[in-house]
Amino acid sequence: MKIPSKHIENAVDQIASLPGIGRRTALRLVLNLMNRSTEEITDFSEAFLQMKEHVKNCITCGNISDEETCEICCNARRDQSLICVVEDIRDVLAIESTESYKGVYHVLGGIISPMDGVGPSDLNIASLVERITNGEVNEVIFALSATMEGDTTNFFIYKKLRDFNIEVSTLSRGVAVGSELQYADEVTLSRSLLNRQPFEI
Repeated sequence: MKIPSKHIENAVDQIASLPGIGRRTALRLVLNLMNRSTEEITDFSEAFLQMKEHVKNCITCGNISDEETCEICCNARRDQSLICVVEDIRDVLAIESTESYKGVYHVLGGIISPMDGVGPSDLNIASLVERITNGEVNEVIFALSATMEGDTTNFFIYKKLRDFNIEVSTLSRGVAVGSELQYADEVTLSRSLLNRQPFEI
């Protein structure tokens, strides 16, 4: 489809660069934005600029935060001896929505996937080992998606942790094999955490 404005075309290109947004949807969104006031567009743009400038990753766990250390890591009521290892921030949000987990997190920033060019060195695995070396950690829970890539990542991390005197567990398979953790419903996810099992190879 030919758009009779290079400015709209550029805006559509930018919106369509987002995951899951096709050009038709991008055009619809751009036309909606075009009909808004200049003040609304300024606020819209400023929100993204502020997000990019001020949101950072927690220096301890890798979660998103407006401060150097996230609210979960700073919370004295959280069990610092219990670390839940997740793929990305969406998984933290999913688990937190269950309101059943009282430990802290470690966000890997992905999973090992040779097909996508993601290796162990691309993930926050070294910082996890450092936390266990320096801290008083009793248990690490693997809460990665039940996929081949997730299992490969679990196995790699387990080999790094097996010399430490800690318990290593994984979610019970209430989360279906092959499914993404972030799409599990809250009840299933909560039960998977509560009924976690020792990690075995």
